[in-house]
Amino acid sequence: MIHAYQLNGYNIVVDVASGSVHSVDDVAYDMIGLYETTPPEEIVRQMLEKYGDRPDVTEEDLYACLEDIKALKKSGRLFAKDPFREVVQQFRRAPGEVKALCLHVAHTCNLNCSYCFASQGKYHGDRALMSFEVGKRALDFLVENSGAHVNLEVDFFGGEPLMNWDVVKRLVAYARSIEAEKHKRFRFTLTTNGVLVDDEVIDFCNREMYNVVMSIDGRPQVHDRFRVDYQGRGSYGDIVPKFQKFAQARGDRGYYVRGTYTHYNPDFLNDILHLADLGFTQLSMEPVVCAPEDPCALTEEDLPVLFAQYEELAKEMLRREEAGKPITFYHYMLDLAHGPCIYKRIAGCGSGTEYLAVTPWGDLYPCHQFVGDERFRLGTLQDGIQNTALREEFAACNVYARPECANCWGRFYCAGGCAANAYHATGSIAGTYSYGCKLFLKRMECAIMLQVAQYAREHPAQ
Repeated sequence: MIHAYQLNGYNIVVDVASGSVHSVDDVAYDMIGLYETTPPEEIVRQMLEKYGDRPDVTEEDLYACLEDIKALKKSGRLFAKDPFREVVQQFRRAPGEVKALCLHVAHTCNLNCSYCFASQGKYHGDRALMSFEVGKRALDFLVENSGAHVNLEVDFFGGEPLMNWDVVKRLVAYARSIEAEKHKRFRFTLTTNGVLVDDEVIDFCNREMYNVVMSIDGRPQVHDRFRVDYQGRGSYGDIVPKFQKFAQARGDRGYYVRGTYTHYNPDFLNDILHLADLGFTQLSMEPVVCAPEDPCALTEEDLPVLFAQYEELAKEMLRREEAGKPITFYHYMLDLAHGPCIYKRIAGCGSGTEYLAVTPWGDLYPCHQFVGDERFRLGTLQDGIQNTALREEFAACNVYARPECANCWGRFYCAGGCAANAYHATGSIAGTYSYGCKLFLKRMECAIMLQVAQYAREHPAQ
């Protein structure tokens, strides 16, 4: 199976099973499209009819091109067969091994964002702060259930985790104190809305946090539409200077400025560029996920605009890179040479198996997007995983468990997509969120084009 498309002047052919990417001229592009269904002589005839007025397109050249295509197929780089379908069960995760936790240290927030999937940080329940004892037990649980994994990841999440800042600091100190004894290494991430960021937070995070996610939606009018305090006041003016200082202080440490776009700003490229012009270079902009009847919800009419925005973003990134002012967009980060192993490409993020969310009370859920839905409560820190059937259901999630993925060219880039989005869209974690799929595939086309363009710049003679 191949996926062929044209973008920004490039003819790109992706071989789905092998992951090979080919940038070809117009003639080869057309010939590859015909190769599996049309006899060689007919391909040559059609090409001569279409390109016969070009002196560089001769019958001899066309047959030589057919031989090149044949050689690529023989080598497994074009029209390759899927080698994983028959052995997918070998890629099931080891039950009980956990390597990442999302610690909900605060089920409360100092902002009142109406589009918040977590119900303003409460997750449709009571407001609460995680105690140090519960957090300590979570870290011990992670160590105890991590098997041979050495590198363990912990996300401090909310709500707004800075509302429980002292506990965050104490948990980091505890984790550091047991690393050597337990032969583990912790990597911490903090997600914040910025309201409580100060110099102490910045200094501590720069010492201890592997990554920091700063939430801001873009232009002032876009950000302040939803990200308001409980008096209805926008937070843009308060947080931007703090985030600018934070990002600058991060140096070469990881951070992302992460926004959400909705039906009210499908022209989200303007928000990304606004953030870039504020000095932020590590950027992410996520589509809102909400009920279809919500005024924020993205519509089918938005799709052409969104596709165009993603394409123009990729082109703008190339222009900025050439000008010596590059920016990184999270969804375009793609390593075609040394990307995720096939395990990840088939089975995805590991929610419900390798990755769990922990509530302030110590309840365990498959990920933060399921927290508060009692149907997805896996167990507790005290008693461990009790709903083993649900864990097995998540363990079985992969691209081959979703019929809609069977003929999708992007399946090894998304591993079947987000289980939470699938559930909220279809009622099943083995379903697919079709709207999100469309956006994801467009992002992958743009990300691959960026790789092709960068390679072409570095290898102008090839």
